[in-house]
Amino acid sequence: MDLDETLRELRQAAVPAFADAVFIHLDDPLPVGTERSTGPVVLRLHSSERTWPGALHADTALCTDQALYSGRTPPPLPDIAERVEPAGSGRLAELLRDGRPAFGDAPGNTPAVAELLGVGTVPPGTLPPGHRLIIAPLHGSHHVMGTVALFRRADRPVFTSDDLLVASQLATHTALGVQKAVMYGHEAAVADTLQHTMLPSSLPEPTGIRLASRYLPASKTAQVGGDWYDAIPLPGNRIALVVGDVMGHSMTSAAIMGQLRTIVQTLAGLDLPPNEVLHHLDEQAQRLGSDHIATCLYAIYDPISHRLLMANAGHPPAVLLHEDGRAEVLGVPPGAPIGVGGVVFESVEMAAPTGATLVLYTDGLVESRDTDIGSGVEALRGTLQRAPQGLASLEVLCDHVLGTLGPGTRDDDIALLAARFDGFPPDSVGYWFLAPHPMTAGQARRLTRRALRRWGLESLVDPTELMVSEIVTNAVRFASRPLSLRLLRTDVLRCEVTDDSPQVPRMRQAGSGDESGRGLFLVNQLALRWGATRVSSGKVVWFEQKIPAK
Repeated sequence: MDLDETLRELRQAAVPAFADAVFIHLDDPLPVGTERSTGPVVLRLHSSERTWPGALHADTALCTDQALYSGRTPPPLPDIAERVEPAGSGRLAELLRDGRPAFGDAPGNTPAVAELLGVGTVPPGTLPPGHRLIIAPLHGSHHVMGTVALFRRADRPVFTSDDLLVASQLATHTALGVQKAVMYGHEAAVADTLQHTMLPSSLPEPTGIRLASRYLPASKTAQVGGDWYDAIPLPGNRIALVVGDVMGHSMTSAAIMGQLRTIVQTLAGLDLPPNEVLHHLDEQAQRLGSDHIATCLYAIYDPISHRLLMANAGHPPAVLLHEDGRAEVLGVPPGAPIGVGGVVFESVEMAAPTGATLVLYTDGLVESRDTDIGSGVEALRGTLQRAPQGLASLEVLCDHVLGTLGPGTRDDDIALLAARFDGFPPDSVGYWFLAPHPMTAGQARRLTRRALRRWGLESLVDPTELMVSEIVTNAVRFASRPLSLRLLRTDVLRCEVTDDSPQVPRMRQAGSGDESGRGLFLVNQLALRWGATRVSSGKVVWFEQKIPAK
């Protein structure tokens, strides 16, 4: 499946046992599948092998200049053209279309040799007399892939008709190998592009957490698989951290991975707890086919409460690196893989200390032919625990973890996601529960006013009070249970109002005689950004304002 390996084997088979020099020209670009090129045929010298000295314009890094002959030094090889454009009606084009090897000095072949050697005419004496050159086209299933030129010195027997059969066999096997390598490379490139477009192009930068990631394809197997990671912002400044692995290495695995990742993102948008996300993901995976199995770990980090909620579907456990350097393998029930069906997943809540780093990964990091997952996880824990305390950067920490793999080949892809918990300063949060009655809007305005004055944001008091009043008034109309008001001060001022009604408000243009319908219009005019998100317990309506520079 490797083009260079195929051509290397041809050169080793031909030189010096069969010929003294071999030069391989390939189509540029090489044709893929059954597609037909509309442009002119262009051949480029790809590689060569020789035991015959001579001046060459081509890359001679692969050549061996050994004086294997004795006695009188034969004339040097002629220059070989690096780039050949066979004329459509020329002899070289006819030989390529015919597909059969031919002697260079056969009647009528002199123009073909001239094109291949890159000269207008072949000067007398350029080639030794007799059958010393064979031109063998490389014919694939649908296209001419290139040509092979085989030379012999004058002190060796001339090529015979039997040698033409040998050259034909060499060219046929080489052409099929080249065709396979091109198709494999094309499919691998398509699959690789498919997979990388399905992975996050960049990670979000929410307040209270720092993120870094790495993805490494397997070294020997196909360069594409089903590993993925994700970081999905959730309402309330929380963030979902996801890592998963679809079994197998193929375009199908990559495609299934993309579908599962999209399903997870959709479920995350519903603000479901981790165990429910995995439950619904398992249901959807079964609809994709019973032969698709995946593992997944889903965690939600809340920087305000400093808590972590996590569920696992057959995935290797996460490792938590504490600020003091202690590494801990988190004990979350692994559950069964996604796609098995009928499995109950469990969410586990735990503390997420400020300064700690959560490391999520796929099994390619901890499992190999020589290492089981248990030993690999323990080795990873030791690697993190022995990491120099100076690795404050997550990027450096990721490189440190992958740097312990060594130069050997890997059996599987590796996806790595690291998250450092910075938390949310308590003095930058205002959080209240309000009963839904007619006086709630006034109460919300007073609480907002006090918080903004405490933070020194007096210039934002009036517009913020007005927007809070409009959103709370709308929530009171539909809420049946207490609603919540939360103010967050980061690089912006964010306000969130949560109630138990799933009805998401929509902005509309109020008529001149309408007494309502202008609330969201005002929010849209005054806020930097605003939105409404439906969650499992109801909805969240939020807006943000830019904090004035001091």
